[in-house]
Amino acid sequence: MSSKRFSSGNGPSQRQLRVGELIRRTLSDVLNRAEIHDPDLNRMSITVGEVSCSPDLKVATVYVMPLMGSVSVDEAIAALARNKHELRRRLGAEMTLKYAPDLRFRPDETFDRLDETRRLFSDETVRRDIEAKDEDGSGE
Repeated sequence: MSSKRFSSGNGPSQRQLRVGELIRRTLSDVLNRAEIHDPDLNRMSITVGEVSCSPDLKVATVYVMPLMGSVSVDEAIAALARNKHELRRRLGAEMTLKYAPDLRFRPDETFDRLDETRRLFSDETVRRDIEAKDEDGSGE
């Protein structure tokens, strides 16, 4: 057995990624089927973009975003936080983990970063540098 308790790599382990994806799918299904007895939460259409787990798999950070701007991100996170214990219970019932992880909800900023990346690539200075690199043959 390894002398280190956790992976020394910079990124998450394969187990963390696998469990995170399983939690994401399970939460998405629970929210899609409106299995939680909270009318406010059931009215919201929420997408679960990503779930990252701590190395010991006891804490899962869930990145969520309401669809189609139906409600604000803060309202969605507040509704999920109110029902965190019920969601955790559902996860424990559907998954085969020793512990159901503690859930922490955060806004999914992937789309904001994508918009910023598009803005950067449309900047004239950046486009000029990319084209110059391609002409030199130093690009791909």
